[in-house]
This record gives sequence, C-alpha cells and structure tokens, in this order.
Amino acid sequence: MRLVSLLLAATLAAGPAAAQGTPSSAVRSSSADTPTFTLPVSLDNIREALARPPVLRGLDRKPDFSVTIEEAHRLEELFRALELKMGPAPPGGLYAYEMQRLLFNPTDHPLVQPYAAFSGGELITLAIEGLIGRWLGGAMKNGLTGAERKRAEKNAREEVTRAIAQFCAEQPDRSHFEICWMGVDR
Repeated sequence: MRLVSLLLAATLAAGPAAAQGTPSSAVRSSSADTPTFTLPVSLDNIREALARPPVLRGLDRKPDFSVTIEEAHRLEELFRALELKMGPAPPGGLYAYEMQRLLFNPTDHPLVQPYAAFSGGELITLAIEGLIGRWLGGAMKNGLTGAERKRAEKNAREEVTRAIAQFCAEQPDRSHFEICWMGVDR
C-alpha cells in the first residue's frame, strides 16, 4: 500500500515539474529544438509609452450644459413658512412628560398629572404671574439696559473729550489740528 501511494505522489508531482520547462541555460543550448514565440507586444514599446508624459484632454474645455436645482429652494421656503413656534418645554423635558403621560393616564391617576397639585384659582394665579413677568419683565429689562447704555455712552464721550483736551494742550501749534480749534462737538 505504501508503494502505491508513493508512486501516485511521484506521478502527480512530476506533471507540474515538467510543465515548468527547462532552465534558461538549457534553452539557449537547444534553441533549434524549441519554437520561438513572437508576441504582438514589445517591452521597448511599453517602456517608451510609460516614459512619455500623460495626455489629459478636456481640462480647458467649457461645459456644454449646467444643471441648477430650483425645487430645493421652493422646499426650503415652504418649510420656513410652516415653521411652528413651540411653547416652552414642560418641566423635565419632552421625553419625561411623554413618559409620565403614558405611564399614568388621566383617568386612573388624576393627581399624578402635571399641575394636578394646584387648584383652579392657583392655576389662574400662576398664569397671571407668568404673563406679568413676561410683559413687564421684558419692559423693565429694556429700560435698565437702555439707561445703562446711555450712562456708558456719556462716560465714553467724557473720556474722549478729556483725551483730546490733553492732546491739544501738549501741542505747541494747535492750528495744524482741526480737532483742537474746531472742538469735539461740531
């Protein structure tokens, strides 16, 4: 059995070894016995083609047509027109509110609902306080920032006037500088 396996392995290995051909020294000595192949491709032609710089056509060509998408602008305008102004987010955020709504429905758990701890009068009081805070708070904020801005402008003007007066006082000939003989408030 061993002999049969050994002969089979030798036969299988001999086929690819014979297909590889003979060494190059043997080919040169017996060149008359082997046929010569003429290939349509020459290595010299390939080297010459690779040595030449690549030719890129059409880089300076103007395009024949152009495409503009106008529908996107219409959709953006439509979405801007449909933009909904949402009110303030509920306490805890939208997800917490949704989770509470799903877990505790108003029929089974009425006292677990938002604002369930307040009576009707208390809810009205909260609403009025919120509206007053929004309207009067905004007006008060604008009034305070306006007064603060006026004060800052007045201080800046006074500082500029002092700096100009100091500059003009240091100059021997004030007639060269228009700001010295015209004054700050023209």
